[in-house]
Amino acid sequence: MFMNHRFAEPVDVLKVLDFHSSPEGVRKTSGFCTNRRASQPDTAYRVGKQAQISAPTKQLFPGGEFPEDFSILTTLRPKAGLQSFLLSVYSEQGVQQLGVEVGRSPVFLYEDQSGRPAPEGYPLFRSLNLADGKWHRVAISVERKTVTVIVDCKQKITKPLLRGDCASVNTGGITVFGTRILDEDVFQGDIQQLLIVSDPKAAYDYCEHYSPDCETPHSHSLQAQQPEDQIKLCIKNASASPPHGLHQICQFLLDGGFVPIGDVVAGDIL
Repeated sequence: MFMNHRFAEPVDVLKVLDFHSSPEGVRKTSGFCTNRRASQPDTAYRVGKQAQISAPTKQLFPGGEFPEDFSILTTLRPKAGLQSFLLSVYSEQGVQQLGVEVGRSPVFLYEDQSGRPAPEGYPLFRSLNLADGKWHRVAISVERKTVTVIVDCKQKITKPLLRGDCASVNTGGITVFGTRILDEDVFQGDIQQLLIVSDPKAAYDYCEHYSPDCETPHSHSLQAQQPEDQIKLCIKNASASPPHGLHQICQFLLDGGFVPIGDVVAGDIL
């Protein structure tokens, strides 16, 4: 039986922030799995110090509501020794309401509409070091008045999040990637995936459904892979199938929605 959270539509932050167009300071690079079973290698984005990337938060949440309980999911390899914020969400008054820090002893910054918790109450994860020069899959679950961080599918730490009842995050401001406003420290390193899912349970199966091990072929995982690359791979793998097989076994995300591969003219791609 499938759980409902598997159907929660994720916000693909890298896509919304237009990483695929390689803005200044961003370029394509190899990803978490350089050799993935029956698939092309993972691809990621290498972010340099000069990158300055932000967008109105309403572009991430066109409906205007940031979920009260949610998951933040990311696969990344920060530069060794780095200490910076990966993602910052500001209200229209310029107050930072959400911040995901990477580095040694990272903090999870959250401030609801009533200013809770106070800065001294922000959860601090002293035993973690996310900037050791290695790839990490990091899943953050915010549910009620707790925040849980799951690193590399095994290390799990839960801390209290002393926010108010019916806590909310204002979507009238901006979302900044890789830093905080006026901070000198900026994210540098590789990032393959950054998702926000409106279900706190998604963090618990991140490595199964969103960022699987290298032994698992790609399906429709939301990473830096281009749809055209997936189509080419499917056409190649389907060449040994019956003629109708190509039209039945592949679906790809094109123009913002899933369409059957049979609707794509292979000659236009290859």
